[in-house]
Amino acid sequence: MTDTVIDVRDITVRLGGFRLYADASMRIERGATYALTGHNGSGKSVLLKLICGFMTPDSGEVWVDPAYLSPRRTFPDKFGITIDGPAYLPGRSGIENLLDLARIRRRIGMPEIRRAMERVGLDPDTRQKVRNYSLGMKQKLSLAQALMESPDVLLLDEPFNALDEESTQLVKAVLREEQARGVTILFTSHSRADVSDLTDRVYRVADRGIHAVTGS
Repeated sequence: MTDTVIDVRDITVRLGGFRLYADASMRIERGATYALTGHNGSGKSVLLKLICGFMTPDSGEVWVDPAYLSPRRTFPDKFGITIDGPAYLPGRSGIENLLDLARIRRRIGMPEIRRAMERVGLDPDTRQKVRNYSLGMKQKLSLAQALMESPDVLLLDEPFNALDEESTQLVKAVLREEQARGVTILFTSHSRADVSDLTDRVYRVADRGIHAVTGS
């Protein structure tokens, strides 16, 4: 493996005739934590989708370490991802939703799922349906999904959205545990406090580019 996990190289992205990115670049190094900031609509979630292979740029390249890409695979392996908020089957419980997802790759079972839920402050034994979850509970379920297979890389879109202060501190503690494990983390955020608490480096999306924030 190289020291670089993700290398965004001179990408240009147009959406509906609007140029969202123009020759934008960014590099993510292994084991570091990065925050991606910028106003709503600037393209932060789009950048995460480009990294995951859900979208492709009009020009330029999004390079991901080949160790995470098997032949004919565009979606990277060993990545834990939340983008555009949680999306689950509303008529099933949280643990049932996570079990459904775990069965796709069959890498983990009930113990790992229970542990992931407990780490973010969810009770795996509750029979409550996701349709009756609060926004904060849905956010925690999304984070549990990203964590449950012990990924090498975490891409988290607004991971503290809808969380109260106690839950925010809990999730920060979980992310610090992941940092200690050597996980590479990229998350989007509007909160200066969350950014300063966790990151090695900050990028800001503005003016169709991705800019390193000095002093981060």
